[in-house]
Amino acid sequence: MPVVHIVGAGLAGLSAAVCLAGNGKRVVLHEAAAQAGGRCRSLLDSRLECRIDNGNHLLMTGNRHTLLYLDTIGAADQVTGPVPAAYPFIDVRDARQWTVRPGGGRIPWWILDPRRRVPLTTPVQYLSALSVITAGKSRTVGECVGRSGRLVTCFWEPLTVAVLNTPLADASAGLLRQALRRTLMKGESCCRPLVASHSLSATFIDPALGYLASKGVDIRLSSRLSALQTSAGRVERLDFASTSITLLEGDSVILALPASVAGDLVTGLEVPRKHQGIVNVHFRLPGPAVLPGGQPFVGLVGGMAQWIFVRDHVVSVTVSAANDMIRRTLDDIAMTAWRDVAAVLDSDPDTLPPWRVIKERRATISQDPDTIAMRPVTRTSFGNMYLAGDWTDTGLPATIEGAVLSGKRAARACGDA
Repeated sequence: MPVVHIVGAGLAGLSAAVCLAGNGKRVVLHEAAAQAGGRCRSLLDSRLECRIDNGNHLLMTGNRHTLLYLDTIGAADQVTGPVPAAYPFIDVRDARQWTVRPGGGRIPWWILDPRRRVPLTTPVQYLSALSVITAGKSRTVGECVGRSGRLVTCFWEPLTVAVLNTPLADASAGLLRQALRRTLMKGESCCRPLVASHSLSATFIDPALGYLASKGVDIRLSSRLSALQTSAGRVERLDFASTSITLLEGDSVILALPASVAGDLVTGLEVPRKHQGIVNVHFRLPGPAVLPGGQPFVGLVGGMAQWIFVRDHVVSVTVSAANDMIRRTLDDIAMTAWRDVAAVLDSDPDTLPPWRVIKERRATISQDPDTIAMRPVTRTSFGNMYLAGDWTDTGLPATIEGAVLSGKRAARACGDA
């Protein structure tokens, strides 16, 4: 039976492997690190003496590819969130609190209700959404909705940075539109927020590895691809650190690697090389943390962070589009983030609990119009090699949903070859 070699066991690679193995294909999964998960992983932190995630991820019920992936690997019950949809926010500058509550149906009647929308905004202001929905490929969100005003600060900016991990002034309006079409524009049932109940690994990674093992997939960790040899329009050999694999007739390869790594490995492959970072800060408190409103997350306005998440004793802060923040020292980041948390939890801002800062310098590609125009498609110039990754041209932002979809597309293209 022909073999599909998947190189990279992040979510894109795992998604491809799950699809192929589920269809009875013979799969070998290679991963350079000693653990699977890529940028979606958990770790045991010695300073905090508990398991933490490398970052925080907020799904929506409209992320149908991700939810199907979780259902397939038996982890659909590992995500949870408020029903009906509710997005609590706090302005750390004046302690004002509100909750955005999208309504059911495609017509956004909810913006007429002041209890559902951002306070001190009017329904007419939300018509700026029309500019995003009709935007061409070259326009940014900032050009569509403006760069100032309460609705921009308290709605468009948090939404854009969370979805695209790119500053509002630079972020692609067309790409944001694709996300909105699948979530907010479909009504409340498609934009309910979901978070991992226990950890990212327990939700997205460990169940997938268990599923793949049950299907006989050969999983090879600590297996770094150093080079690939091509001839006559196909990949002939994969060179790993300790072994080489010759591809037989019918064998194929899915590269599910970071954009820059894939670009360096494959001669002639043009990939996006401009990235945006994310900074996450984890604090361990003496007792279980409870956010105002009792939700597992809250959006922040007016502070360093955009989101705070809680899980038992651990409070986690996320700073997206963080290229400038990444340059700061760990102590400075931790202290600044703690002031945001302290304002929300009404704690002492000068008493810093145990903390851990995690910098993801290349968390996603920069999702500005020029960079996303460089995203390659799934198929390559080599007849037996395919690409997967949130940086490929899925039509979706570089999120978990985009990564999972890219893996499915690579698996489908590989199966159709």
